[in-house]
Amino acid sequence: MINDANQTIPDQEDGGMTDFIHFADFETRQEAHKLFLLAKSRLKDISNWHQFSGRGSSKFSLTDAQGNELYRMAERGDLFYVNLPAPGSIAGDGLDWVMIENIQEHEDALAETEFIAITVRPVVNPRKASEAVANFYDHHATNTFIVERYLNHVSAAVHGRNEVINNTEANIYDSIRNTIVALSARKGLSGPQWKALAEGLLKE
Repeated sequence: MINDANQTIPDQEDGGMTDFIHFADFETRQEAHKLFLLAKSRLKDISNWHQFSGRGSSKFSLTDAQGNELYRMAERGDLFYVNLPAPGSIAGDGLDWVMIENIQEHEDALAETEFIAITVRPVVNPRKASEAVANFYDHHATNTFIVERYLNHVSAAVHGRNEVINNTEANIYDSIRNTIVALSARKGLSGPQWKALAEGLLKE
């Protein structure tokens, strides 16, 4: 069992990397644990991430392996799509797709630390017969979303690793689109989205 949330973050090997984190501090460990449980529930409620993030957020929706909408908390092996406020890809039918490849949880109100970590990776569009990854990053990229309590402190973070642009096997339109969106993300345009999500997860 992994007892350190940072161990759930894939190693950085190629491309870009990003880290966004937000903190909340409390007088007691009990208060911190209460917010941890709330934030953990919000993190698994992916279809409502745009509600927690606030106005202007991308839209998220949880689906099964065939792309059918799911109305429950996220589980390992589920997919979800992101509807960015930007031109969509042909491969994704206007959406960017990822799969939840790992969920690690360690919950113990009496322990020094507890956390939940969800790691996702770009995948093909499950609603389309295609082998093209439907995301502006390629299959090597990951995002790891972590909510953690350490003593009286609670944090929410998003860690991007191996952010390689998906422009080698995509069609011409998607290659150009993915390059523009990925470069915009690298220049900081993804920051407001992930910062807003991290803050929204910890909002009391």
